[in-house]
Amino acid sequence: MTPPTLKQSVGPAHTRIYSYGAARGEVSVPNEDLIGPIDSSDEWIRQRTGIITRTRALEGTTAIELATDAAREAIERSGVDPSLIDAVLVATVSNPKQTPSVSAIVADRVGANPAAAYDLNAACAGFAYGVAQADALVRAGAATYALVIGTEKLSDIVDPTDRSISFLLGDGAGAVVIGPSDTPGIGPTVWGSDGSKADAVGMNHTLNEFRAGTAPWPTLRQEGPTVFRWAVWEMVKVARQALEAAGVEASDLAAFVPHQANMRIIDEFAKQLGLPETVVIGRDIETTGNTSAASIPLATHRLLAEHPELSGGLALQIGFGAGLVFGAQVVVLP
Repeated sequence: MTPPTLKQSVGPAHTRIYSYGAARGEVSVPNEDLIGPIDSSDEWIRQRTGIITRTRALEGTTAIELATDAAREAIERSGVDPSLIDAVLVATVSNPKQTPSVSAIVADRVGANPAAAYDLNAACAGFAYGVAQADALVRAGAATYALVIGTEKLSDIVDPTDRSISFLLGDGAGAVVIGPSDTPGIGPTVWGSDGSKADAVGMNHTLNEFRAGTAPWPTLRQEGPTVFRWAVWEMVKVARQALEAAGVEASDLAAFVPHQANMRIIDEFAKQLGLPETVVIGRDIETTGNTSAASIPLATHRLLAEHPELSGGLALQIGFGAGLVFGAQVVVLP
């Protein structure tokens, strides 16, 4: 007996980003407020990172609230009825609980219930991973519209005395709505990982160690020089691959939005990619700090607000961080 042929869902040929939304922590924290515990100076932080101040959330604000606020703005700007959003993807490493997911809670809060919802942990590459998955889900017919959010409250998992990372981190969320398009709006994603460098960035202890009383509350830490070298030399190759995969050149770009890890990394990126002066570069780190999965959408949101002429242009975005993981793609700006 021949089994019946299964039907498979098929979606539109192309997708695009419809809109961006953003939410930053309520408090602006200047360098002067952080230098005591790390025995540093405002000048040192500015020279090493380009950060003047960073936004951090109030004690009662979690990554869930930040994600909800960013999502609501993105949905409102998209013109898509939230009830039509049938997939919600949240990239985060700072869910206040290991379960339930941030995504399911946010989906309900924004009116997308009963959308498929899941969180993904790809650290600072999380947003690029989410865009890749949303693009694939819509084109496969598994979703009609997808909401992708990068959200972090990193101030919950930072040790103020840790000189390797404490002064870098901020809190915030960025969101996009992705849906069908008549023309290609999201280029192929170049992504991957290198778990051999897993110790370069991440939590310094486990929750089990904390519960057993053998370690303090787990916090983020990093091997700065290792991460810097990897980001500058290896990630530029990935950025070039993303341009090639999209069939465009650096001179075709309207904007470049790298993960907001460090201003020196961003500047070195631009130099090695040979970006012309016409390309606007996201440098949101200066006043927002490093917000991990939220950094790319937050930086893009700011660029579009300050440079509305970028609308319709091409942007190369690349995220990279703990794992080590990376992801890059070229997108058409809404």
